[in-house]
Amino acid sequence: MGKVLLICLALWFCLSGCAKDNTVERQALAQAAVDSVIIRKYIADNNLTNVAKEIKTTGEFYIIDTLGTGNVLFTSSTLVTVGYTGKQLGGTIPFTPTNNFHPSFVLGQVIKGWQLGIPLIKKGGTIRLIVPSGYAYGPYPQPDLNLPANAILDFTIKLYDITN
Repeated sequence: MGKVLLICLALWFCLSGCAKDNTVERQALAQAAVDSVIIRKYIADNNLTNVAKEIKTTGEFYIIDTLGTGNVLFTSSTLVTVGYTGKQLGGTIPFTPTNNFHPSFVLGQVIKGWQLGIPLIKKGGTIRLIVPSGYAYGPYPQPDLNLPANAILDFTIKLYDITN
């Protein structure tokens, strides 16, 4: 009788875990689907289909303008010095251009879209990243940048230096 009770308890515990409310996860998946439709339409409407490549697991797209030179292993602690312009997808006004200022960032401390995209180029390279909201700031608005929640971002990044 004790074994049967223990088995029933174990089954109940497993099944109740399956019914757990994963609202945040469901919302993230739903937003990823919305972002995917918007990004794919933007790419088609702007004749980028032949040049934009997708990072399949994320829905992020990139276009390498200049590959750059050298061989560097990127890690989460790699320091990258960049010049960039960021805007909302389809927008014309940058929310963050660096102009002649080239800031340095630890790769592991920037948005996930940059962590995945910047290592695709080398020193001196330029890349355009179209970043789904889940790999940018997600459901969190960025009032200092005038970005709403779930903003899809469009960056052009030049990689000036890499330090490990």
